[in-house]
Amino acid sequence: MSGIKNYLIILFAFLCTQAFAQNLEGIALKASSNYGKSVAVFGGSVSVIPASDIAKVMWKEQLGMRITNYGVGGAGFSSLQGKSLQQQVDEAGVFDIYILWASTNDYTNKRDVGSYTDYTEFDGFDESKLITQAGGINYCIKKIYELNPKAQIYFFTSSKAFNDRGAYDPFAENGMQAYVGMQKRICELHGLPYLDQFTLGGYSVYNKDLYYTDPIHMNATGYERLGELQVAFLAWPK
Repeated sequence: MSGIKNYLIILFAFLCTQAFAQNLEGIALKASSNYGKSVAVFGGSVSVIPASDIAKVMWKEQLGMRITNYGVGGAGFSSLQGKSLQQQVDEAGVFDIYILWASTNDYTNKRDVGSYTDYTEFDGFDESKLITQAGGINYCIKKIYELNPKAQIYFFTSSKAFNDRGAYDPFAENGMQAYVGMQKRICELHGLPYLDQFTLGGYSVYNKDLYYTDPIHMNATGYERLGELQVAFLAWPK
């Protein structure tokens, strides 16, 4: 009898500890300067497929964010790639936060990576460079600041894909890492916080079947894992 009593006491203490920890976490998230902000999201299919809502619901529930999604399947930063993020940004209004969520489409469709100086003051905002991934990213950043000079712009890099070796191997020549590297370089040029989903996501050939529904798109479990990473970043991006 005493054994059962001791077990119940331990169980009660554990549940109280868990509830206390969750309450502290909620208080900490509400202390974030981004709590309750309006958010615009731009991207390709990885930002708009139904499973991706699992991550965005986590932003809403844990950070109180109000989200408008402009993403379109097949889009990339290059003006040649679908309804590009350039076009999406052109249609946007004023928000507190703008998230550029990089897809895999520029890499998959072999759009030119470009140079971090494409479509910047360094080349006189050369519009011929808007066909490159870099030019497209710089266009989006410039356009957002024209819409809202006080905007907070955050960048989610491309995640790993498993349609070919270059899409997940960080050491493959001319692979996805070259595109991710350029994404981060441009963020550093403009002083923008970025979440390196390619490196930090934790997806590999050993667990892809658990987290991916096909070689490019994550399933609900994958987006739940990614959502935890995104919430932590959005709460404390600096």
